[in-house]
Amino acid sequence: MDSLIVTGGQRLEGRVRAGGAKNAALPILASTLLGEGECTISNLPQVRDVATMMTLLSLLGVSVKQEEGRAVIDATHVQSLEAPYDLVKTMRASILVLGPLLARFGEAVVSLPGGCAIGPRPVDFHLDGLRKLGATVSVDYGYIRAHAPKLEGQRIDFEVPTVTGTENLLMAACLAKGTTVINNAAMEPEIVDLADFLIKRGARISGAGSGRLVIEGVSALRGADHEVIPDRIEAGTYVMAGAMTGGRVEVDQCVPEHLEVVTSKLKQCGANLSEGTRSITIEAGSRLQAQDVQTFPYPGFPTDLQAQMMALMCLAEGTSVITELVFAGRFLHVPELQRMGAVIAVDGHRAVVKGLGRLTGAPVMASDLRASAALLLAGLAAEGETRISRIYHLERGYERIEDKLQSLGASVRREGSGYGSGDGTSDLL
Repeated sequence: MDSLIVTGGQRLEGRVRAGGAKNAALPILASTLLGEGECTISNLPQVRDVATMMTLLSLLGVSVKQEEGRAVIDATHVQSLEAPYDLVKTMRASILVLGPLLARFGEAVVSLPGGCAIGPRPVDFHLDGLRKLGATVSVDYGYIRAHAPKLEGQRIDFEVPTVTGTENLLMAACLAKGTTVINNAAMEPEIVDLADFLIKRGARISGAGSGRLVIEGVSALRGADHEVIPDRIEAGTYVMAGAMTGGRVEVDQCVPEHLEVVTSKLKQCGANLSEGTRSITIEAGSRLQAQDVQTFPYPGFPTDLQAQMMALMCLAEGTSVITELVFAGRFLHVPELQRMGAVIAVDGHRAVVKGLGRLTGAPVMASDLRASAALLLAGLAAEGETRISRIYHLERGYERIEDKLQSLGASVRREGSGYGSGDGTSDLL
């Protein structure tokens, strides 16, 4: 099993490019199941989760031709309507094939998903929404079984915004008869990107990026070409790396508007930030000041940057309160940061961080994707050497992260058997 060895204290400086958004690529790839014809998807990040989705599509009989950062996908001749446990257990986003398969073929069998251990993320919103569209849905022996000769448009009201729930029902509604309205829909940029791709294929969608989606069902979708948006979480991670190491880092090929709440918070902390049309630059100033952070669905502070922000607050001056309102149990990185000298007290969904201005290297273990990134950032800023184990979590969402950090002057290297060790599951805690 691979580890990353990080020697802290190096000031990061230079330019780094954000890759394609994993969380946009996954639903876009799943949505190719909705119709016939070739779809060319570019700016695909080369990460484990994308590879898993490609494998799942191939298993279903989809033609997948890959090259670096690009794939040509043709779902004309789907041969299977079942997504098995052995594959789905490694990635929760596998459930995104449920809506497209059901809408196009009238049935689907999908294993209950796995993924990062960051608390319960029930699929009830997905299943209840599909039932409202006319599907018969049951869960037996760990599998979701759905059947519907033809979905029919309805009004769906989410109790709380759900990203994958919105995506699954958005895709299903594209081929439903009549009009579907999704209220309290998630507003993330990745959902807008999915809607843009579906519209290119002939879907009739309005309201993407707002809390109300309106979908007029069509009889079929065609092929289309699409470029995945940049990854705002990767971009935000590199911006925080620059802040934590006292360096100057320009993150290129990103969308600053997607990170406004993050850059605003960093400015409140005292960071010097400037933004271009497609770039964000952070330059070290005086020691950062602690600020309270509360995660919330977009356009709020993203839960996927909470762990990285906590690592940064360990170095800030003062005490901060970090409140996690999106996922229960997303503080698994706290004990590992404490091993590095952090002073953090957790009370339910709140963590109180006393910024001491320094961390020390230690052997730590990653528990999930974003916790991995937080520990890596902490290691970059810590005194001495940090060994991070179970980095297969990191590979799920960050493309060649050690190479990119090395290009900025970081001292980080990989030890072990190479990429791909570990099965990517999160049940080994």
